[in-house]
Amino acid sequence: MTTTTWTKSLKALMCTALVLPAFGLAGVSSTYAAGETYKIVSFGDSLTAGYEPDKAQADYYGFVPRLAEQASFHGRSEVDNYGISGLNSAGLEHYIEAIRAGTNTTADAIQAGLRDPNAAVFAADTAGIRADVAEADVITITIGGNDLLPLITGSQLPTAEELTPKVEALLQTYAVNLGQVLGDLREINPNARIVVADQYQPIPAIAAKSLYATLNQAAAAYTSTLSGVVTAQNAAGAHIETVNMTPLFIGREMQLTHIARRDIHPNQTGYEVFAKAFSEQIWKEYRTPSAPVPAATVAVVVSGTELNTAFKPILKNGTTFVVLRDITDALGAELKWNNKAATASIVVDGRSVSIPVGKKAITVNGQETAIPIAAFTEKVNGVSKTYVPLAVLADGLGFDVQYTPRLRTVFVNR
Repeated sequence: MTTTTWTKSLKALMCTALVLPAFGLAGVSSTYAAGETYKIVSFGDSLTAGYEPDKAQADYYGFVPRLAEQASFHGRSEVDNYGISGLNSAGLEHYIEAIRAGTNTTADAIQAGLRDPNAAVFAADTAGIRADVAEADVITITIGGNDLLPLITGSQLPTAEELTPKVEALLQTYAVNLGQVLGDLREINPNARIVVADQYQPIPAIAAKSLYATLNQAAAAYTSTLSGVVTAQNAAGAHIETVNMTPLFIGREMQLTHIARRDIHPNQTGYEVFAKAFSEQIWKEYRTPSAPVPAATVAVVVSGTELNTAFKPILKNGTTFVVLRDITDALGAELKWNNKAATASIVVDGRSVSIPVGKKAITVNGQETAIPIAAFTEKVNGVSKTYVPLAVLADGLGFDVQYTPRLRTVFVNR
């Protein structure tokens, strides 16, 4: 690829960014309709899987779990992660084609040599994954890094003269594969928003030396190629958007990746950058609790609004208790207190829960149900307050309750 070609690619990227319509954004509110589950399905390579060196797969904490947290700030949500470490664009094309057909396949049929154990699991459940895609509101994709990886992970980096024609050739293949992937996903679900990330460049200037500018030009060419594919798809009625990761990593390669350990993957700071970029594209914001959450308590977010009260939630035996009046006001519930029976009756949208203080049973819509820990009364700063088990109350009233350990936050959504 000549310098002139690189320049044209960069100009094309700039022009595309100016004219690309914000498909899928019209009518998107900050919260979902009551009772509606917002569904995100994620496909891609190790970035989607959340890979980090020396971490067990169960301990991966990439951008997709963070997206699940962000979704909970807006309403009921479900996030399915079908990322496969080591996947390249050809493998993703085979993977999505099998999903489109709903025909179970094998890891080797997706891509020879995949070592991620999830590859075989996902290959054997293409019909189930297809059903998830059909219900998705948003589909996220990261792909392309493994196409380039063989060019930059040898014992010695190639020269600019060696690298540029190889990048040009692989971008042509990447564009064809990605176009087929997007077409297959659109066939399954023509209404989903599809959000695709471009490629960051992980090698810092200190290591790349004179090749650093060429590597960053290669990343920019990836972005330009992606934009071209997306523009063509949107012209045919798609709802595809891009997340531009390339500039977020330039000059920060050491800070955001494990490159000092000779590994190109993001570290936790880098995955946070990914999550913010995707979240801001989907919801126009990235949220965290407004204040640090003390170890002895948790934050509570009800329908997107933090429960701010002088009477903090209390944790007892793994159960979150909140002040009765605080939570009923937050839920928009009607509260009646029977002083003689020391029982609270709470009603929302025709559903009712009665919670007696000191008894390990509640009544939900007339049916008595045992609970592990009873409501209690406690004096806080000289004020007597009734504390009720949050999950028991909210679930009984038909709310969705999810706890996110990293944020130490309980999300309650209609």
